[in-house]
Amino acid sequence: MIESGEAIPSVPVKLVDGNGISDTTSDAVLGNGRVVFFAVPGAFTPTCHVNHLPGFIANADKLRAAGVDRIVCAAVNDQHVVKAWAEASGALGKIDFIADGNAALARALGLDKDLAGAGMGTRFTRSAMLITNGIADAVFVEDAPGVTATGAPAILMALEALKK
Repeated sequence: MIESGEAIPSVPVKLVDGNGISDTTSDAVLGNGRVVFFAVPGAFTPTCHVNHLPGFIANADKLRAAGVDRIVCAAVNDQHVVKAWAEASGALGKIDFIADGNAALARALGLDKDLAGAGMGTRFTRSAMLITNGIADAVFVEDAPGVTATGAPAILMALEALKK
């Protein structure tokens, strides 16, 4: 698993943002400025859709006020599903999305999780990172179902702690 002080790997991904869908790499998306990156097991899945993403939408202005240049959410879904989720949730324009359809980024970060037993294949482990210029400052991973350590309130507290 990626650790603090390590560089974000370069993996081909699909970026979904206010400009549409584009081919790029993970390091291009996550490598400039202060980035809050959070990863969810899947778009539209209950916890991700109801508990994880909404906190970042609601706190986007606070995160930016705390010095965040970009907020990025990743999911192991194709770009069409991720775009539909971004639009349906009202997040587009506030949060950028990485569609990691084949879980290549999840694997490269060591944040992949086998959910084949639930019929979902390989997915991201629910996680979040603070990244500065492509280097992970802090990595948070949920150790139980739900959203605590990787939610927007926890990330705001972590940002405050980094200032000290």
